[in-house]
Amino acid sequence: MKKYILPDINRRTDTIILANGNFPSNPLALSILNNCKYLVCCDGATNNLADTSRVPDAIVGDCDSLSEENQIRFADIIHRIPEQETNDLTKAVRFCLKQGRKELTILGATGKREDHTIANISLLCEYMNDADVEMITNYGVFNGIDCTSLFESYKGQQVSLFCIDQSMVTSHNLLYAIEKRIFTNWWQATLNESTSDEFTIETNGRMIVYRAF
Repeated sequence: MKKYILPDINRRTDTIILANGNFPSNPLALSILNNCKYLVCCDGATNNLADTSRVPDAIVGDCDSLSEENQIRFADIIHRIPEQETNDLTKAVRFCLKQGRKELTILGATGKREDHTIANISLLCEYMNDADVEMITNYGVFNGIDCTSLFESYKGQQVSLFCIDQSMVTSHNLLYAIEKRIFTNWWQATLNESTSDEFTIETNGRMIVYRAF
Protein backbone atom coordinates (compact mmCIF):
# COMPACT_ATOMS: atom_id res chain seq x y z
CA MET A 1 0.00 0.00 0.00
CA LYS A 2 1.42 3.35 -1.01
CA LYS A 3 1.63 6.09 1.62
CA TYR A 4 1.29 9.79 0.79
CA ILE A 5 2.98 12.07 3.30
CA LEU A 6 1.94 15.64 4.02
CA PRO A 7 4.24 18.36 2.66
CA ASP A 8 6.17 20.28 5.30
CA ILE A 9 8.05 23.55 5.22
CA ASN A 10 11.48 21.91 5.58
CA ARG A 11 11.13 19.62 2.59
CA ARG A 12 13.84 19.72 -0.08
CA THR A 13 12.02 18.54 -3.17
CA ASP A 14 13.92 16.98 -6.06
CA THR A 15 11.99 18.51 -8.97
CA ILE A 16 9.43 21.32 -9.10
CA ILE A 17 7.26 22.13 -12.09
CA LEU A 18 5.96 25.69 -11.84
CA ALA A 19 2.81 26.24 -13.89
CA ASN A 20 1.40 29.57 -15.02
CA GLY A 21 -1.53 29.85 -12.60
CA ASN A 22 -1.48 31.82 -9.36
CA PHE A 23 2.07 32.18 -8.12
CA PRO A 24 2.64 30.43 -4.75
CA SER A 25 2.02 32.71 -1.77
CA ASN A 26 1.53 30.22 1.06
CA PRO A 27 4.74 30.05 3.17
CA LEU A 28 4.88 26.27 2.80
CA ALA A 29 4.53 26.38 -0.99
CA LEU A 30 7.08 29.19 -1.24
CA SER A 31 9.55 27.30 0.94
CA ILE A 32 9.22 24.20 -1.24
CA LEU A 33 9.79 26.33 -4.35
CA ASN A 34 12.84 28.06 -2.89
CA ASN A 35 14.43 24.84 -1.60
CA CYS A 36 13.91 22.59 -4.60
CA LYS A 37 16.93 21.08 -6.36
CA TYR A 38 15.66 21.50 -9.94
CA LEU A 39 13.05 23.95 -11.23
CA VAL A 40 11.18 23.53 -14.51
CA CYS A 41 8.93 26.41 -15.57
CA CYS A 42 6.00 26.14 -17.91
CA ASP A 43 6.94 28.98 -20.23
CA GLY A 44 4.74 31.83 -18.96
CA ALA A 45 5.46 30.96 -15.32
CA THR A 46 9.00 32.22 -15.86
CA ASN A 47 7.66 35.77 -15.96
CA ASN A 48 6.35 35.31 -12.40
CA LEU A 49 9.85 34.63 -11.05
CA ALA A 50 11.02 38.16 -11.79
CA ASP A 51 10.47 39.34 -8.21
CA THR A 52 12.21 36.35 -6.61
CA SER A 53 15.78 35.13 -6.35
CA ARG A 54 14.98 31.86 -8.12
CA VAL A 55 15.88 31.22 -11.73
CA PRO A 56 14.64 28.20 -13.68
CA ASP A 57 16.84 25.28 -14.66
CA ALA A 58 14.65 24.63 -17.69
CA ILE A 59 11.73 26.32 -19.46
CA VAL A 60 9.30 24.10 -21.34
CA GLY A 61 6.28 24.85 -23.51
CA ASP A 62 5.14 26.38 -26.76
CA CYS A 63 6.53 29.73 -25.50
CA ASP A 64 3.45 31.69 -26.54
CA SER A 65 3.28 33.41 -23.14
CA LEU A 66 7.00 33.85 -22.41
CA SER A 67 8.04 37.50 -22.48
CA GLU A 68 10.44 38.62 -25.18
CA GLU A 69 12.90 39.68 -22.49
CA ASN A 70 12.90 36.20 -20.93
CA GLN A 71 13.14 34.52 -24.34
CA ILE A 72 16.43 36.34 -24.81
CA ARG A 73 17.66 35.98 -21.23
CA PHE A 74 17.00 32.25 -20.98
CA ALA A 75 17.52 31.24 -24.60
CA ASP A 76 19.95 28.44 -23.68
CA ILE A 77 17.50 26.62 -21.36
CA ILE A 78 14.29 26.96 -23.39
CA HIS A 79 12.83 23.70 -24.68
CA ARG A 80 10.23 24.79 -27.21
CA ILE A 81 7.53 22.21 -27.99
CA PRO A 82 5.08 23.71 -30.49
CA GLU A 83 2.47 20.93 -30.70
CA GLN A 84 -0.95 21.84 -29.34
CA GLU A 85 -2.31 18.38 -28.42
CA THR A 86 -1.09 18.80 -24.82
CA ASN A 87 -0.85 21.77 -22.49
CA ASP A 88 2.39 23.23 -21.15
CA LEU A 89 2.07 21.33 -17.87
CA THR A 90 2.01 17.99 -19.66
CA LYS A 91 4.91 19.09 -21.86
CA ALA A 92 6.88 19.89 -18.70
CA VAL A 93 6.03 16.54 -17.07
CA ARG A 94 7.10 14.63 -20.19
CA PHE A 95 10.32 16.65 -20.32
CA CYS A 96 11.09 15.62 -16.73
CA LEU A 97 10.29 11.97 -17.42
CA LYS A 98 12.71 11.92 -20.35
CA GLN A 99 15.40 13.12 -17.94
CA GLY A 100 14.59 10.31 -15.54
CA ARG A 101 12.96 12.64 -13.02
CA LYS A 102 10.08 10.75 -11.46
CA GLU A 103 9.46 12.58 -8.17
CA LEU A 104 7.58 15.68 -9.25
CA THR A 105 5.88 18.45 -7.30
CA ILE A 106 3.65 20.80 -9.26
CA LEU A 107 3.14 24.37 -8.04
CA GLY A 108 1.15 27.26 -9.52
CA ALA A 109 -1.29 25.02 -11.38
CA THR A 110 -4.52 26.51 -10.01
CA GLY A 111 -6.16 29.93 -10.05
CA LYS A 112 -6.77 32.38 -12.88
CA ARG A 113 -8.84 30.44 -15.46
CA GLU A 114 -11.13 27.81 -13.91
CA ASP A 115 -10.99 25.55 -16.98
CA HIS A 116 -7.21 25.39 -16.72
CA THR A 117 -7.47 24.61 -13.01
CA ILE A 118 -9.88 21.70 -13.52
CA ALA A 119 -7.84 20.33 -16.42
CA ASN A 120 -4.55 20.53 -14.49
CA ILE A 121 -5.96 18.76 -11.44
CA SER A 122 -7.50 15.98 -13.54
CA LEU A 123 -4.15 15.44 -15.29
CA LEU A 124 -2.74 13.99 -12.06
CA CYS A 125 -4.50 10.76 -12.98
CA GLU A 126 -2.70 10.78 -16.34
CA TYR A 127 0.73 11.25 -14.77
CA MET A 128 0.52 8.87 -11.81
CA ASN A 129 1.44 5.70 -13.72
CA ASP A 130 4.74 7.20 -14.86
CA ALA A 131 5.88 9.18 -11.81
CA ASP A 132 5.19 10.12 -8.20
CA VAL A 133 3.38 13.42 -8.68
CA GLU A 134 1.74 15.79 -6.21
CA MET A 135 0.15 19.16 -6.77
CA ILE A 136 0.57 21.72 -4.00
CA THR A 137 -1.55 24.87 -3.95
CA ASN A 138 -1.79 27.75 -1.48
CA TYR A 139 -4.52 25.81 0.33
CA GLY A 140 -3.71 22.10 0.17
CA VAL A 141 -2.31 19.15 -1.75
CA PHE A 142 -3.80 16.96 -4.50
CA ASN A 143 -2.76 13.37 -5.31
CA GLY A 144 -4.03 11.02 -7.98
CA ILE A 145 -4.54 7.35 -7.04
CA ASP A 146 -5.98 4.21 -8.61
CA CYS A 147 -5.50 1.65 -5.83
CA THR A 148 -5.83 1.40 -2.05
CA SER A 149 -3.69 4.14 -0.49
CA LEU A 150 -2.71 5.50 2.94
CA PHE A 151 -2.57 9.25 3.59
CA GLU A 152 -0.71 11.06 6.34
CA SER A 153 -3.13 13.46 7.99
CA TYR A 154 -4.17 15.02 11.30
CA LYS A 155 -7.40 15.00 13.25
CA GLY A 156 -9.79 17.55 11.81
CA GLN A 157 -8.04 17.92 8.46
CA GLN A 158 -10.48 18.65 5.65
CA VAL A 159 -10.47 15.96 2.95
CA SER A 160 -12.23 15.66 -0.40
CA LEU A 161 -12.35 12.82 -2.91
CA PHE A 162 -13.05 13.32 -6.61
CA CYS A 163 -13.83 10.05 -8.39
CA ILE A 164 -12.83 9.97 -12.05
CA ASP A 165 -14.05 6.38 -12.50
CA GLN A 166 -17.26 4.87 -11.13
CA SER A 167 -15.56 2.30 -8.91
CA MET A 168 -16.22 0.97 -5.41
CA VAL A 169 -14.82 3.17 -2.63
CA THR A 170 -14.36 2.47 1.08
CA SER A 171 -12.73 4.83 3.59
CA HIS A 172 -11.10 4.36 7.00
CA ASN A 173 -10.64 7.17 9.55
CA LEU A 174 -12.85 9.70 7.81
CA LEU A 175 -15.64 11.37 9.79
CA TYR A 176 -18.30 10.52 7.20
CA ALA A 177 -17.53 6.87 6.56
CA ILE A 178 -17.71 5.52 3.02
CA GLU A 179 -18.57 1.83 2.75
CA LYS A 180 -18.48 0.23 -0.70
CA ARG A 181 -19.96 3.26 -2.44
CA ILE A 182 -19.89 4.11 -6.12
CA PHE A 183 -19.92 7.84 -6.81
CA THR A 184 -21.31 9.18 -10.08
CA ASN A 185 -20.43 12.87 -9.77
CA TRP A 186 -17.39 14.75 -8.50
CA TRP A 187 -19.14 16.56 -5.65
CA GLN A 188 -20.48 13.41 -3.98
CA ALA A 189 -17.37 12.47 -1.98
CA THR A 190 -16.18 15.97 -1.10
CA LEU A 191 -16.11 17.87 2.21
CA ASN A 192 -15.09 15.08 4.55
CA GLU A 193 -12.74 15.19 7.55
CA SER A 194 -9.93 13.06 8.92
CA THR A 195 -10.35 11.63 12.41
CA SER A 196 -6.76 10.49 12.92
CA ASP A 197 -3.13 11.03 11.92
CA GLU A 198 -3.75 8.95 8.82
CA PHE A 199 -6.63 7.69 6.71
CA THR A 200 -7.03 4.99 4.07
CA ILE A 201 -8.96 4.97 0.82
CA GLU A 202 -9.78 1.61 -0.74
CA THR A 203 -10.45 1.76 -4.47
CA ASN A 204 -9.41 0.28 -7.80
CA GLY A 205 -10.54 3.27 -9.85
CA ARG A 206 -8.94 6.60 -10.61
CA MET A 207 -9.47 9.27 -8.00
CA ILE A 208 -8.11 12.66 -6.92
CA VAL A 209 -7.58 13.04 -3.16
CA TYR A 210 -7.35 16.53 -1.66
CA ARG A 211 -6.03 17.34 1.80
CA ALA A 212 -6.38 20.93 3.00
CA PHE A 213 -3.55 22.58 4.94
